[in-house]
Amino acid sequence: MLTAQKQEVLQWFAEGRKLYKAMEFVKAKACFEAALKIDSADGPSKVYFDRCQQLIDNPPPSDWDGVFVMKTK
Repeated sequence: MLTAQKQEVLQWFAEGRKLYKAMEFVKAKACFEAALKIDSADGPSKVYFDRCQQLIDNPPPSDWDGVFVMKTK
């Protein structure tokens, strides 16, 4: 059973993923940030928070398929 806190993190994460796929990276980043304020150790939210910042700084093409290509190791 999930705690209420984890359920809230998952809700923020799900909303962030929806916005991420829609290329709404600023709004998505805010959702992942909200999730991290609840649980700073949430790995998936950390990953997507960082990806959003990278995609804000270097926007993908308009036909982006949602695949994130790592440029560094």
